Amino acid sequence: MRVRTDIFVSALMRRVFARGDFAAVEVKGAEAAGAVFVRQIFRDGTEGLHAPAPQSVFDSEESGTRLFETRLERVPAETVAEAIGRERRFDSDLWVVSVETDDLAGLIDFVEDKPQDDGFFRR
Repeated sequence: MRVRTDIFVSALMRRVFARGDFAAVEVKGAEAAGAVFVRQIFRDGTEGLHAPAPQSVFDSEESGTRLFETRLERVPAETVAEAIGRERRFDSDLWVVSVETDDLAGLIDFVEDKPQDDGFFRR
């Protein structure tokens, strides 16, 4: 069972603040099951966008986890804003959390960090 989105976002923001970084909810979506997009703001003024991973990367046992994939990295703010606008036209219930940090390690889990099945052995 997956944790409600509002609880996930609240926990994410607490972890960000505990590290001494800053976060804000830019767009509040559906409290129970909205998709979460993380807008990463780097110190040099560029931004990144991290979106929910596609369902194809999940096993049946992983239905409660939230994995993210990087869609944009170190691009101008306008590029990220346009991408978020496109996503909002498709899904009006999504959340956007802006995080001002150069490193998201330990805050959200990425698909790239997940061991992949090499076709012979399950890792």
